[in-house]
Amino acid sequence: MTSFLHSLESMLANFSNFLWGIPLIVLIIGTGLYLTIRVGFLQIRLLPVALRLVFSKNHSKDAEGDISQFQALTTALAATVGTGNIVGVATAVILGGPGAILWMWFAAVLGMATKYAEAILAVKYRVKDSNGQMAGGPMYYLERGLKQKWLAVLFAIFGVIASFGIGNGTQANSVAGVIKNTFNIEPWITGIVLTIAVGLVIVGGIKSIGTVTSFFVPIMAVFYMAAGLIVILMNLSDVPAAFGIIFKEAFTGTAIGGGAIGAAIRYGVARGIFSNEAGLGSAPIAAAAARTDYPGRQALISMTQVFLDTILICSVTGLTIVMSGVYTDTSLVANQLTVAAFDFYLGSWGPYVVAIGLIFFASSTIMGWAYYGEKCLQYLFKSSTAIIIYRVVFSMFVFVGATISLDLIWTFSDVANGLMAIPNLIGLIGLSGVIVAETKIIRDVLKEEKLSLRT
Repeated sequence: MTSFLHSLESMLANFSNFLWGIPLIVLIIGTGLYLTIRVGFLQIRLLPVALRLVFSKNHSKDAEGDISQFQALTTALAATVGTGNIVGVATAVILGGPGAILWMWFAAVLGMATKYAEAILAVKYRVKDSNGQMAGGPMYYLERGLKQKWLAVLFAIFGVIASFGIGNGTQANSVAGVIKNTFNIEPWITGIVLTIAVGLVIVGGIKSIGTVTSFFVPIMAVFYMAAGLIVILMNLSDVPAAFGIIFKEAFTGTAIGGGAIGAAIRYGVARGIFSNEAGLGSAPIAAAAARTDYPGRQALISMTQVFLDTILICSVTGLTIVMSGVYTDTSLVANQLTVAAFDFYLGSWGPYVVAIGLIFFASSTIMGWAYYGEKCLQYLFKSSTAIIIYRVVFSMFVFVGATISLDLIWTFSDVANGLMAIPNLIGLIGLSGVIVAETKIIRDVLKEEKLSLRT
């Protein structure tokens, strides 16, 4: 069995290296840049407006949808704010060096435009299913907007597969690892507890998931951010040097795990995408369920997900790792590196901060991705029986993910992510004219609302 798993891991690693080569990275970054130009750098100019919309009391209560705009955002955040923010950043630094963090930021800025575009199309082309609930996402805008059902089917298939990797196995594995290291609890025990908890929540569908995530996501994000900011503010003198290392290594440095600038770009972009999922097409599935009057309004809210996930939370992890200097210890693996960084500054409290943050981050991610995979499966089979089977299998896979090789499950996730991204990015480029048209509509609406407040 060990020999088989080793061979499988080697095969997947080779395919991942091919898939995440220059062509896909150029496609992801190029799409983000193209959309940024087409919407007039909207993700920068309207970011303050978007953040106000997130916390606005007006959530289009009378509009069609299954959950509030805020719940749609927290469900998407639940699915993205996970191991990518803690273990993923550490992996990027190990494999790509500190410079990978800069490329993660760069990908995130462009990714905000991508996420905005995904959400616009998701809401515009969503439909009501046989249960009267909203169904949307890339599979629907690829079929109904781009008129390419074969691409929609491919995305749905890859989405189901990815839900077991990025949305399940990596999360459970990372939680089990950090709990073992921090509390000395065996992975199989963690796997059982997580399996039961996930099963109890996802059985209720999007309304249950939305309720849970809207409660836990703000708490967990504030908790981890507060701990990280305490470290940074108490050691402000180390911050300039850390930024200097990040910028220098992004262009001239060598990766701890081998390679140079190419490794920094590849792993910075890949782990950035793993964390915020911009371009994968996953988050718009949640956006499609939101009660909203205009596609553009929900799109503005959705794009803040990338800002909160990568520009804020990932930066806390990355800066702490670089400031502490623990990344130079080649004996540390990804799930140990962040723990070591916080331990360096917070002493015995450090491992507990990371452990608690990771438990909540990863658990909520599993729940969010359960919904994504379910909707992809629903598109393929349109069967309630298939959904029930999926929920059971998905819950059971949590146990599998908690107890198998970390390298194998991360490599599997990279492959699934890349396969998801390709049809979705084709759809975004092909439907960019629709995105521009909807952007003009929401700009006019926001201008009218602003004028009405003044009179």
